[in-house]
Amino acid sequence: MDQAVAKRVIELIAEQALIDVDQVKLDSTPEELGIDSLALVESIFAIEESFDIQVPFNANEQHGSDFDISTVGTIIEAVADLVAQKGD
Repeated sequence: MDQAVAKRVIELIAEQALIDVDQVKLDSTPEELGIDSLALVESIFAIEESFDIQVPFNANEQHGSDFDISTVGTIIEAVADLVAQKGD
């Protein structure tokens, strides 16, 4: 796992959830962190801006997306993959 990506994604998620970064665990779900659908969309926008990537995410079809938002860890993995693809 890319530690720089993980650290930044956790910071962005914590910011949106209005919690301390220490409360964000890799197995935490957005719901467990108190992130509602609006905050989730805002988190995705913040991630896109921070990493200069395009996230294939549809807020209306969250479970049919290639961008897995089930846990913080899966979000980090998906962001790291997009960042790596950008470098190609």
